[in-house]
Amino acid sequence: MPETMTRARTDVGRYVSDALRDRYFATCDAVFALGAPASEELDVETAFGTTHVYRYAPADPAAAARTPVVLVHGAGSCSAMWYPNTAALSAERPVYALDTPGDPGRSEQRESLHQPERAAQWLDEALAGLGLDRVHLVGSSYGGWLVLNQVHRRPGRLASVTLLDPGGLEKVGLRFFTWIFVSLFATFAPKAWRPRLAAWLEQPVLIVPELRAMVRAGVRAYRIRRPAPLPLSEDELRTIRTPLYLVLGRRSLLVHPQRQVERVPRLVPGARAEIVSATGHGPQIDHAEEVNQRMLHFMDTVD
Repeated sequence: MPETMTRARTDVGRYVSDALRDRYFATCDAVFALGAPASEELDVETAFGTTHVYRYAPADPAAAARTPVVLVHGAGSCSAMWYPNTAALSAERPVYALDTPGDPGRSEQRESLHQPERAAQWLDEALAGLGLDRVHLVGSSYGGWLVLNQVHRRPGRLASVTLLDPGGLEKVGLRFFTWIFVSLFATFAPKAWRPRLAAWLEQPVLIVPELRAMVRAGVRAYRIRRPAPLPLSEDELRTIRTPLYLVLGRRSLLVHPQRQVERVPRLVPGARAEIVSATGHGPQIDHAEEVNQRMLHFMDTVD
């Protein structure tokens, strides 16, 4: 993909330079090394660009035959963010982690896909390209909006959806953007200060050196070109019939947890909603073992 072609578009994400891109990829690889090694990397062509996919295959043949899990990461990140989860999930089921086009990662975006119908088309095409007709779809943050949008618009391939402190339930407020800005600023703090800042901000990035390096490199290397997604309306949420599991951090700044843990099951028949204590926006990182077990149990009940 010629860089000059992407540079002319105001609605397509791009890397600032090849050198910064390669430096970012090196930091991603260091984070990937903290988790299970991928069995295979794939590139899937869609109408919106090339989607890079990491596949994790179970060693147990019985587990390999089960309904797979597909992971969709948050904004400004890539599939490396799933390093605390891939080993536990892929011990029980096949796992596919998608790099979302339009975010830093190894996917290549050619057309905008932030519009709800286009986002749903992209994800459906990516699943089709992988030959996946039935999956447990898991999304975090912005990836949670993509998953919520998918289950509303194109639920045909979805056995279940799991939303980890997702977008799409409330309008993104100033408190969340302030937290993002302060967290990024805190990555430059002296090493001795970072544990206290991490606890205050509920931000594990600050105390995992590899994550900290990846976040800082991604901000320098990549320019995201999309608006914040709008939340689904209550009428749209009422259309959902696919089994849904909502996991929120008690101190989340993206949503109001107690409000949503009561609201979502009221609007979505049969939905399960839970709050994880002592965490904010990243329960699958802060409490990986607990959240992995909860997700697998939910998928088992669906199957």
